[in-house]
This record gives sequence, structure tokens and C-alpha cells, in this order.
Amino acid sequence: MSPMITAVAAFLIDALIGDPKSKFHPVVMMGKLILVLEYFLRRDADSQLTKILKGGVLVTLVLAVSYGVGMCIEILAEMTGSYTAKIFIEALALSFMITPRSLAEAGREIYYLLESENLVQARIKVGWIVGRDTKNLNEAEVVRATVETIAENTVDGVISPLFYFAIGGLPLAVTYRAVNTMDSMLGYKNLRYLYFGRVAARLDDVANFIPARITAALFLASALILNLDFKNAFNMMIRDAAKHPSPNGGYAEATVAGALNVRLGGFNSYFGVTHFRAYMGDPNESLQAPHILSAIRMMYTATIIFLCMAIAI
Repeated sequence: MSPMITAVAAFLIDALIGDPKSKFHPVVMMGKLILVLEYFLRRDADSQLTKILKGGVLVTLVLAVSYGVGMCIEILAEMTGSYTAKIFIEALALSFMITPRSLAEAGREIYYLLESENLVQARIKVGWIVGRDTKNLNEAEVVRATVETIAENTVDGVISPLFYFAIGGLPLAVTYRAVNTMDSMLGYKNLRYLYFGRVAARLDDVANFIPARITAALFLASALILNLDFKNAFNMMIRDAAKHPSPNGGYAEATVAGALNVRLGGFNSYFGVTHFRAYMGDPNESLQAPHILSAIRMMYTATIIFLCMAIAI
């Protein structure tokens, strides 16, 4: 029971305090470590195989450091000799690994900007949470980008770290966060990272495989609880999840799209180049700002269901 009490406490800490913006934030420190290792390891002149191998060395070193840091925090928490102090220290550390409040705050800010008809500022804000070009997005495209991000990051930023904490404690949760951070920094299919970032990208796919499908099931349960379209959510998950370019991202996006009766996916621009991402769901409703709030409610409901189930198990 103790580990899941810690998880609930971490969720409450995040809900009350949120994710502090600091250069000493653990995920920021992970990013700095990745940049330093990339500086010493990556060379443009290397062969494709050498780039893959060096990328693998970077991944191994970051995983070792992350697991070690998580283990040290656990040991220090145990050394306090106080059950309450142990729970608090581990919960505080775990709260840095999850991002429900940050997701919700970003989504709500974009919602209020759209409601006040400030599309220019909404484009800027959504550009902070997505990688695509946003300066020419219309209102529906801003909503789509926001809903897609909330759906996909429910896996990466909430359920996955809680899942790995449940099965392996704080060291595994910190290690997962390192995996996700490496993917977000190195997992690009461009000239710089296509080979050097390949191990990081593949590892992220493997790490999220089970949590992504758990998240889809949690979104289905959320649709029932929130009186959304459960049947359509299930049908869209079955029909569209595998169409996503990621082996995992479609399970969250397709299920949310079905529950909200909207269509996600479509044409996105990255650095001026337009790409098409397979559609998720059907456009039974036009994308509007309130869909952002519905996605946030689904994210929080899915998180609470996961915590309750983990405690029960």
C-alpha cells in the first residue's frame, strides 16, 4: 500500500503546487546531462552505425545516472527513519516526474484565450506545447493541437511514470522520465538525429507500449464516467489507433477523438514543411474551445482511476 500512498501524495502535491519552473528541476538537469553527452559523443562525420552506437552509449549512461539518482533518493528517504518523512520525500520527487497540472494549465490558458477571441496569443501559447508551426493556425487547428497534446501527454507525462513507479518504485519512475526526455530531445527524424537518436526513440516506443494501451482503457472508463461517447471512443480506438505514426500515440488520441466526437490528425507544418498525419476519429462535431476542457477532464479522470485501481490491486 505504501508505494501507492506515495503516488497519491505526489498527485496531490502536483495538483496543489504544480511543476516549479527552475533550472534545478530534475527534468531540466536530465536535459543538461543529455546535451553534455551529445556534445562529447555526436559527430556529423561519423558513419550511420557509429552514430547509432554512440547514441546507445548516451542512452545507457543517462539511464544509469537516472536510476542511481532515484535509488539514492529512496535510500535517503529510508534513512530518515520516519514513515511520514519517507512518504513525503518520495512523493515530492515523484511529483517532479508527472505533469497533470502543467498540462491542464496550458490547456486552460489556450481555452480562455480562444474564448476571448485572442487567436494570435493562443497560437503563441500552443506553440509552447507542440512542435509544429503555429503562426497560421485557425481556431479549430489550435484546438486540435491542444487536444492532441493533452491526449498524448497523458501517456508520457502522467500514466507512464505512475505505471513505472507502481512496478519499480522511484528509481524506475525517474528512469522512465529520462527515457521520455531523451526521446523529446533526440528522437527526431532529421539529419542531425535520425541515427544518433534512434536508440532513444525506439526505447521510448518500448517503454510506452503498455502504458499507452492502459491509458486508452482509462480514457474509455473516463468517457463512461463523464457521460461522453463511450461507444464511439471504443470504435475509434479499434479503427484508428494503428494509423498513427507512433506505435503508441494513436491509442490515446483516437480514444479521446471518439469520446469527444471530433476528428484529430491532419496536415501539420514543421519548419515550413507540411506533413500529413492520419486522421483519428470522425468530424461529427467541429473542434471548438470547450473540447479542450473536456480533454483536461478526461486526463484527470483517467489519472484518478489509475491511482484507485493501483491501490485496490
